[in-house]
Amino acid sequence: MQFNLIGPFEIVTDDDQAYAPKAPKICQMLAVLALQPREAVGTDTLVRELWGEDAPSNAIRTLQTHVYHARRMLEDAQGDAPARTLLVTQAPGYRLDIADDEVDVHVFERFVRRAQWELNQGSPERAANHLRRAQALWRGQMLSNVSVGVVLTGRIAHLEELRIRALELRVETENQLGRYREFLPELRTLVNDHPLHEWFHGQLISALHRAGRRGEALQAYQDLYNILKRELGLEPSAELQRLQAEILHVDDHDAVRLRPRKGAVSESAFTSLWATAVAS
Repeated sequence: MQFNLIGPFEIVTDDDQAYAPKAPKICQMLAVLALQPREAVGTDTLVRELWGEDAPSNAIRTLQTHVYHARRMLEDAQGDAPARTLLVTQAPGYRLDIADDEVDVHVFERFVRRAQWELNQGSPERAANHLRRAQALWRGQMLSNVSVGVVLTGRIAHLEELRIRALELRVETENQLGRYREFLPELRTLVNDHPLHEWFHGQLISALHRAGRRGEALQAYQDLYNILKRELGLEPSAELQRLQAEILHVDDHDAVRLRPRKGAVSESAFTSLWATAVAS
């Protein structure tokens, strides 16, 4: 059974039947549990997710009712397949008895972590393969069909940061493979989708210059300058200003390349996405 949280929440059975529970609080509860597979999540954490600081006096009893209906739904979803007891009571709350690879968020994290490792080992082709598999899992904003509470909001922000890192890795991988010309359309998309991400802008500027499109590279710098001035009242970083100066003064045959993205280059940067307790 597969729990998909990237994009609309859904549960996909072993025979490829998709279920999207209609009860929003059941979706919220199962999502929190799926982010910590085979680990007990406290009832206080689940209550905080479902009701925030305004939990009703009968919150625990209502939570037990949600658990009952979730169990029935999971049993029905398994159909004629050998029954698995997926939702288990375990102090201090409940546990979803599934493997990490049955949750798309954890699979996504693993692919990104492997891509980082392969890139560090000098294997950009293998890194690119892991990143393609990670990208295939991205169906849109996490839990886009569910109204989330404070617990899941933090997890969504964490996943969005991991996705940004995956996109940065994709750029670094294509650079190592020398495919800066082929990657230009995607760089333009990244700059459009993340207009305040200076590093993406810098990679576009550098790639345009290496492709012999010096004028477009300078225009891309000017576009970034205008965005930062308009939105934040800032100028591009010193590194990008140096890049512009180099483009203005180097020979057309010289290559200008920004250094790889600082930070998050060690495998420790990708320790388990949900290593901290959900309750924290």
